[in-house]
Amino acid sequence: MSSPSRLGARTSGWREAAYGVAAYGAYLAVRSVVWNGRGRARADRNARRVIALERRLGLLVEPTVQRAASRTPGLLDLVSVGYAAGNVALSVGWLAWLRHRGDAGFRRERRAALVTFLGALPVFLLFPTAPPRTQEGFADTMSDLGVDLDRPAVQRFYNPIAALPSHHVAFAVLTGLSFAERARHPARRAVGWSYPPVVSLVVVATGNHYVADVAAGASLGLLARWITRVIDRG
Repeated sequence: MSSPSRLGARTSGWREAAYGVAAYGAYLAVRSVVWNGRGRARADRNARRVIALERRLGLLVEPTVQRAASRTPGLLDLVSVGYAAGNVALSVGWLAWLRHRGDAGFRRERRAALVTFLGALPVFLLFPTAPPRTQEGFADTMSDLGVDLDRPAVQRFYNPIAALPSHHVAFAVLTGLSFAERARHPARRAVGWSYPPVVSLVVVATGNHYVADVAAGASLGLLARWITRVIDRG
C-alpha cells in the first residue's frame, strides 16, 4: 500500500460520527414511511415487476446462482455471514483507516459514501422493493443459517424492502476502487478491483438482491465517485 498523503488537520471524530448518525437517521425516516401494510404490498408488487423485467431481458439468473452455490458444502454459510457483517465492516473500517492514516483523500471518500448512502433513499421511498428471498423460487440462505432478517427485533434497525439499489454493491464499488487506487502491488490492486464482483455474487447467492439491484448499486457507487471528484476539481 502506498504511503498516504497527510491531511493538513485531522478531522473531528465527533463530526464524522454526526455525519453517520444523520445519514442513518434519514434512512430510518424513509423506513418509517414505507414500512407498513401498504408499503409492503407495494414492495412485493415491485419485486414481481423486477423479476418480470429480468425474465424478459434474459437476466433472471439468481435462482441458478443460488443452486450453483448450494452445491459447494459450506459456501452458502460463508457468503451468508459475509453478507450479514463483512461488507459493512469493511466499508466502515476502510474509511476509519483512511482517517486514522490522515489520507488526503479521506474527505472525498467520505463524501462519496454519504452521496451513495443518501442517494439511494429516494428510490427506497418511491420504489420500495422486497428482496428475492421473499419471492417464490428463491432461497433464503440467511434463514437456513439461523439468521432471521425478518424478526421484528432485527427489522427495526434496517429497511427490509430496500432491495433496489443494492447499498452493499454500491459501497463495495467505493471501497474496492479506493483500495485499488492506493495499492502499489498488482496483486493488491487486483483484490480491490475484484471486491465489487465478489460482493455482487454474494448478494445474489444469498437471495438478498436481484441482478437489477446489483447494476443499480454499482451505477450509484460509480456516480458518487464521479460527483465527488468533480467537486474536488472544482
